Amino acid sequence: MTSDSDAQRPRLEPRPTHRPSVSEGEQVVFGRPDGVDGAFAPDAVRRAVDGRPQPRAAAPDPVLTEAFSRPAGSADALQRDPYAGPLDAEPEPEPADPWRDTESLAALGEPGVKAPPRAEPQPDPEQLGVRDVLFGRRVSVRALVVLGVIALVIGLLGGAIGRVTGTTIQKLTDSRVTLPVDDTKVTDQGAIADMVSKVGPSVVTIEVRTRTTGETGSGSVINAERGYIMTNNHVIETAATNKDAKIEVVFWNGTRTPAQLVGTDPNTDVAVIKVAVNGLQQISRGDSGQLLPGQQVVAIGSPLGLRRTVTSGVVSATHRPVQGPADGPNPPAAFDSVQTDASINPGNSGGPLLDLKGRVIGVNTLGLAPGGGSIGLNFAIASNVAFPIAEAIIRGDKVVHADLGVNGREVSNDTATGVRVENVKKGGAADKAGIREGDVITKVGDTEVAESADLIVAIRAVGVGKETTVTVARDGRQVPIKVTPEPLS
Repeated sequence: MTSDSDAQRPRLEPRPTHRPSVSEGEQVVFGRPDGVDGAFAPDAVRRAVDGRPQPRAAAPDPVLTEAFSRPAGSADALQRDPYAGPLDAEPEPEPADPWRDTESLAALGEPGVKAPPRAEPQPDPEQLGVRDVLFGRRVSVRALVVLGVIALVIGLLGGAIGRVTGTTIQKLTDSRVTLPVDDTKVTDQGAIADMVSKVGPSVVTIEVRTRTTGETGSGSVINAERGYIMTNNHVIETAATNKDAKIEVVFWNGTRTPAQLVGTDPNTDVAVIKVAVNGLQQISRGDSGQLLPGQQVVAIGSPLGLRRTVTSGVVSATHRPVQGPADGPNPPAAFDSVQTDASINPGNSGGPLLDLKGRVIGVNTLGLAPGGGSIGLNFAIASNVAFPIAEAIIRGDKVVHADLGVNGREVSNDTATGVRVENVKKGGAADKAGIREGDVITKVGDTEVAESADLIVAIRAVGVGKETTVTVARDGRQVPIKVTPEPLS
């Protein structure tokens, strides 16, 4: 439906289609033949030639016709053998072609190029042949005699060498030859075995028995003339507190003998016992201050009651402050230790840690093994700490340790890392120096303090009555304080 406005609008005529003009020649070539209206007109109509000229193929070029046409009178194809002779000749059998015959053998054919003639070598006129030497008199008779003698000597010498060599080879390969066996005893079993064989008699097993209990540890003879043996305090502690306890020492050869307690130092876990035996072998003292991490060491003792047990390892660290577990009324033992990965188990305690020269560089004391057994974190009291204490016990002197007079706990935060002072002993060294509760001790002299063992060992190393500087963290500042340690009471 259209509206009135649409009817009134003018209507435009269709735009005329542009048809370009076609030349007469194009109409002749591309147009339909006369009488053909469509593409599928009958053949009779398409062949009609009435009217307009029809497209026709041009005549072939005479040159191309001559080049590519068959020869006159021949109906064969052009694909023929050019060397087969005339077309009317009988075909000859095809020659054997080794490239097409898979059964043919490999053979050399005629060379493509003839080789140039080879010149025959001409004799050097300067060289002499055998005929010239012998019959031409070109060499003197004396020279020939000398050469003959030299050849004879060389022949005789070569024959003698060949005879000696042949005789020797015959002996080496003769099945009747019996090689001698060296039955001498091998004495070099290694550095550790050699050292243990020498030091072993100086190491003992210590057994402490009561009516109801029994404990086993180890020790080493430090004074052969008077029979003194050094061990750990916790090995013989039962004998120190129980009068009914008996101490017995088992030597390397199995000999047993009773022993008596001489003295102990619970603060460093060192103790000394004594036996009345002649002919003891004394162990050598080493310098723990000269040890280096990685140095090979050996532990000897009676772990789990297995006497004469040897374990080896290396020095894992030196000057490692260690604090043992609390034991009864005594404070936890703290000492400067030699850390090693040589296996140390219960029963090794008190035995020696030795260098490869058989010198004691530590007293095996403690092993860290949360799950039981040995995990390679073991500690021995450094010999430079243990021997002076044992000697003081033997002399009957009171063992004195330097003390700061504080209790604390380890802390580590953004402010400081060290030991936070929980209480200060009234009248003690820290109280006199002005150290207060809440201070965090971070250094003793030049030694960093990270835990309680570090603080205890560092103060003991200073000594009683010797002034040192203790650095504390207070109110966000590092404050150095002069302190003079006093005897531990």
